[in-house]
Formats: sequence, C-alpha cells, structure tokens
Amino acid sequence: MPFMAYNEAMPSNTTMRKIAEIAAEQWGLITRRQAEQAGIPERTLARLTAPGATLARVAHGVYLVAGSPPPDHVELRAAWLQLAPEVPVWSRTAEQGVVSHRSAAAIFGLGHLPADRQEFTLPRRRQVRRTDVTVHVRKLDRSDWIGIGGLPVTRPSRIASDLLWENEDDEAVARIVVDALRDIQDYPHNFVQALAPHASRLGFRQGGGDQVLLWLADIGGDPAISGWIKGELARQESQDGPAPSPMRVVH
Repeated sequence: MPFMAYNEAMPSNTTMRKIAEIAAEQWGLITRRQAEQAGIPERTLARLTAPGATLARVAHGVYLVAGSPPPDHVELRAAWLQLAPEVPVWSRTAEQGVVSHRSAAAIFGLGHLPADRQEFTLPRRRQVRRTDVTVHVRKLDRSDWIGIGGLPVTRPSRIASDLLWENEDDEAVARIVVDALRDIQDYPHNFVQALAPHASRLGFRQGGGDQVLLWLADIGGDPAISGWIKGELARQESQDGPAPSPMRVVH
C-alpha cells in the first residue's frame, strides 16, 4: 500500500506533458490553478512544487518549470498571472489586467522612474494581497494598449496621461514622452488625444492636448523632438484647419 501511494504522487509523463504545454505559451510559467484545472492531483502538485523539484516558486501560486530560462520582468509577469490565475495567457483580455503606469514605462524602456511596484489597470476594482502591486481602475479602449512580449501594455501616450493623473513629476513624464517619440514608440496625434483631458487643469485651453504635448516636449529638453512635433502639428492643422492659438494661464 505505501508503494502504491508513492506511485500515485509521482508525476507521470502525461502530467509533465500537460505542464509543459501550458508553460510553453507562458514564458515557462504556470499557476497552481491552471495545473489543477489540467487535472493534476494535489499530491502530485505538492511533490512538483517542493524545494528543488520540477516547479520553482516565483510568486504565490506561480511557478517556473525547471530548465526554463527566467523571462524578462519575471516578477511583473507573475503578478499579472496572479490577477486571474485560472486564465491562460492566450485567452486573456484587458478584463484580466493591462500593465500600466511605471511598469508599462519600464517595459518600453522609457524615462527613468523606478518601477518598484507592479502596476496594472483593470476595468473594475480588485483586491490584491500583495503590497507591491497597485491596481488602477479604468476602462481602457483597445487603442490604449498593445501586446509586448505576450503582455498587454498601455501605449506611451496612455502612460504619460496616466502618470499625470497620478501627479507624477512633470519632468519625469516629459522624459517618457520625449523617449517614446524619439524611438518612434508612439506618435504625436496619440499624445494629443491622450493629453487633452489634462489641458485645462494645467492652464491651457480646454482640450488643448497639442499644447500639453509641446509643453512636455520643451521640458524634455530635446530641441529636435520639439521641432519635429511642431512640424507634425502644423501639418495636421493644415489638413484639419487652424486651431486656437496656444495660451497657457500663468498662476
């Protein structure tokens, strides 16, 4: 009987194949919930997740398959998987969370803000146990994010807008804007649209996303980028008609 119990707890080839199939599409990672849904018995999971065994713990309920190289931003990826541990990567939508704010800037390699927290945007409030994870509540349009390395990540224009809502340092946001435009990771018209809601409170005309963009570009200290933006905005104006002249209220 002890021999039979031991065999029941040992992982079979079928078990390992199930784990490999899931993890192969998730950067070598698998959640406990996914393994359970695949029909892997609890006793087998206990053996697989023991110290030095096949599955190395990355975060609570998230494991890296032995032999798999740790993916980049592994802590961020693990935290994202934790938001909906039962849903595989290939079935996820923005409903399960989008990487945003400082974490998104880190994925793009923009600016110099430390990404010391894992930040995500979800359409509704969600309680999380981890103290290093922040969930922002906002319904994102599909145009607000793109896929990068299998992760949904807010675009640089959305990042800049989100950070302004969080009262992030103007110079830090400006650096993100300039870096994104210099590397063509986003475009002026996207920034104009995303920054428009901030115009009035920053002292510009209502809806003046173009003015906010020019202001941030000037703060960013790259004359070449500022000149290029002005040219792009002038070209757009010639197509759409003149906009009100720039005006910022000085307090």
